[in-house]
Amino acid sequence: MMNEQSIVMYSTTWCGDCHRAKRVFDELDAPYKNINIETKAGAVTDMMRLNGGRQSVPTILFPDGSVLVEPSNSELIRHLKNRAA
Repeated sequence: MMNEQSIVMYSTTWCGDCHRAKRVFDELDAPYKNINIETKAGAVTDMMRLNGGRQSVPTILFPDGSVLVEPSNSELIRHLKNRAA
């Protein structure tokens, strides 16, 4: 579906919402880079800077600078389709 610059998703291994978002990306063939905030140095700070200081995952950064925090499937799908249009 999309062949643009990759999306960046800040996540953890134990986060159910992160696994759900990954399934949406995979189903829509949307390229993304997953950053595990538990293992990547500085990732928690980067994520918190993007989402107003909260430690919420998934935090998803799009190439246009927009950010979604803990989106529902429908919100994420709508955002991806709007970007592809």
